[in-house]
Amino acid sequence: MVPFTYSSDGRIFDVHEAYNELQEPSTPISPEITRITGITNEMVKGHKISADKVAEVVGPAALIIAHNAAFDRRFAERAFDVFSTKAWACSMTQVPWKDEQLDGLKLEYLAMKSGFFYDAHRATTDCHAAIELLARPLPQSGALALSALLDAARQPTCRVWAEGSPFDFKDILKARGYRWNDGNDGQPRSWYRDISEDALEEEILYLRKEIYQREADVPVVKITAYDRFSDRVSK
Repeated sequence: MVPFTYSSDGRIFDVHEAYNELQEPSTPISPEITRITGITNEMVKGHKISADKVAEVVGPAALIIAHNAAFDRRFAERAFDVFSTKAWACSMTQVPWKDEQLDGLKLEYLAMKSGFFYDAHRATTDCHAAIELLARPLPQSGALALSALLDAARQPTCRVWAEGSPFDFKDILKARGYRWNDGNDGQPRSWYRDISEDALEEEILYLRKEIYQREADVPVVKITAYDRFSDRVSK
């Protein structure tokens, strides 16, 4: 973890001391992971991440940023309760990279396209690279990447569940941006779509007219940065 301070409009001021610790896993590290990360079984032997230290570092944070927060948040919350109390944002999915004519989402690719290279696959180095990426202006709009990320993170979204929608309309829903949830996560077994609050009324009218063809009840869940990417929301 690398804490940093920033302004509400996305300017980064200070990058603070990193917290980097190893923990011995329950199963041996494979040769493939050692090749990628350089971390060996000998390096982690007897090591354990301090929950108190994690809470000390995370406690003052206004926002946790991860590059693929949908993975990192669930992993972090299972290990340390403090992460479940924080707002989260994702530098991979909440910056409009595609609109900026950047086709890849991997941190290494985005860094390269932004004009810098780094030695990837070690946690602290990846964090510093992400901070550098967020500090830079986007190639088309010129807006700071962190500013775009903060704008997206601040906006509540609505998850619309098309529960009980006719099977014959599945391709239509998929084409409109709906995704299938199999119900194994405790959430409905249904098609769903995340949209802005402004688009909610129109989306419900669409479902009633084009999919259900009746005045159906449409379940909606409001999502904010405090639960986005977590197991509480899923997906």
